[in-house]
Amino acid sequence: MPDVIAPDLRVLFCGINPGLYTAAIGHHFGRPGNRFWPALFGAGFTPRLFSPWDEHELLALGIGITNMVERTSATAVEVSNDEFVAGGQRLARVATALTPRVIAFLGIGAYRTAFQRPKAVLGLQSDRIGSTALWVLPSPSGLNANHQLPDLIRLLRELHDWLNA
Repeated sequence: MPDVIAPDLRVLFCGINPGLYTAAIGHHFGRPGNRFWPALFGAGFTPRLFSPWDEHELLALGIGITNMVERTSATAVEVSNDEFVAGGQRLARVATALTPRVIAFLGIGAYRTAFQRPKAVLGLQSDRIGSTALWVLPSPSGLNANHQLPDLIRLLRELHDWLNA
């Protein structure tokens, strides 16, 4: 999946890795049950409900998308710890080169593993990559039953408010 990135973004959203459906259509968060796009709109990041096919319109809003691990899999449990660590290292290089204001990780387990922070909690992290702040959010995957759409909207709105403070 090609990244949707540019220098000096307000926020770079980082998914875990592309699922099979997402890879097949070639657009981030593409599976119909994924809650990323409705949560992004509900939290005020986009002026209307975007679809995966609108992903490049995010750049004009200062928003980008990447993945922790580039390899496609049916579920995130198929991704190894080593792949997460390597993905964290790649993201550190991206943050250094492109200096987004914040990287928002959409998957707490992926963040904990990649950055060896087993006790990380949702929200703003004390760690930074250079000048880039780090924020952890739940995965918007429809497979994540722990956080429903209203929770995701509320948590994304906290990030939105922080960016606009």
